[in-house]
Amino acid sequence: MSSRQIYFDNNATTPLHPEVKKELVAAMEMFGNPSSMHAFGREARANVEDARHRVASFMGANESEIVFTGSGSEANNTVLSLFVCGSGQCFPGMRPKIVTSRIEHPCILETSECLVHRGVDVSYLEVDGYGKVDIDQLEAQLKAGGVGLVSVMMANNEIGTIQDIASISALAHQYGALMHTDAVQAFGKVPVDVNQLGVDFLTISGHKIYGPKGIGALYVRKGTPYCPFIRGGHQEKGRRAGTENTLGIMGLAMAVDMRKAEMESEAERLLGLKEVLRKGIEERIDEALFNGHPTDSVPNTLNVSFPGAEGESILLYLDLAGIAVSTGSACASGSLDPSHVLLATGVDAERAHGSIRISMGRATTLEEVEYMLDVLPGVIERIRNMSTAYIKA
Repeated sequence: MSSRQIYFDNNATTPLHPEVKKELVAAMEMFGNPSSMHAFGREARANVEDARHRVASFMGANESEIVFTGSGSEANNTVLSLFVCGSGQCFPGMRPKIVTSRIEHPCILETSECLVHRGVDVSYLEVDGYGKVDIDQLEAQLKAGGVGLVSVMMANNEIGTIQDIASISALAHQYGALMHTDAVQAFGKVPVDVNQLGVDFLTISGHKIYGPKGIGALYVRKGTPYCPFIRGGHQEKGRRAGTENTLGIMGLAMAVDMRKAEMESEAERLLGLKEVLRKGIEERIDEALFNGHPTDSVPNTLNVSFPGAEGESILLYLDLAGIAVSTGSACASGSLDPSHVLLATGVDAERAHGSIRISMGRATTLEEVEYMLDVLPGVIERIRNMSTAYIKA
């Protein structure tokens, strides 16, 4: 095991920003329930509402449109669950169909599958070889009628491809459907403005932007149909029951503040490192195949396949060298199935099994990228030499 520890898995989670850590430590002394009317509760409530304002401001929303949740997955489930609620008394006129894509996060795909068993009609959009959704197919679905919600992620967690959410939103609204985007992997990496995107719902998560785990937020455009996913109390103006996670909310707001200060310069720096990494892999490793869109992608993410080398073997050898990467979504860890995202782009199962995701972050340095380029070629060669099936082109 190497004494070096290099973290290239920032799409799975990010380390706490130093300023967020300071905020959390300072906030630990504040224990009041934000719903309580005494001084302890009022102090907590004031901090929650201040955080709400800061989070809303960063995405161009009104603070009344922000609902704090326990995670991005919970926020996504909340939006999709409208269709179960809609079949009852809350929204009797809601159209019964959801359109989403085949490359969504598991929390969208598995919830959609569950909803199918509960009587909701769900349709899946195909994507091209870069992971871009088929707009013509979407329009055909919308023209056919009955679509109540279109849900397409803004940036893919595995390959980094960014969708044209503004155009998709405009098309959805043209045919009377609501629009949701899972912006967990885009928020804080590229500009996210709810008004420019034109969405009705938007999801974010704290631990993807150097904030704490266990906190997320859902943007709900004013006047949009809404039904709480978690019931029981009056918290979040009746939109999400349960005592607010004051500590997490304050940490999320500080993480957002740091994104506001650092995002633009960091994106430029990471894009440069990504290009160094891409060129270095192309020059040093035969038959390296890059996945995702070459330009319309988040600046920190590079997904690459190595024929003749299995992804989990690459991951383990790199781990021994002190380098942490991923073979795809951390939420699918433990599955022996190839990436559903890569399969949807037309990649065959063998190539999908031989892929790794390298996702850099604010702490990534050029030295770390160069170390990766020194180690990775030897790892791929070693695995290929052990393969009885690999034949060099």
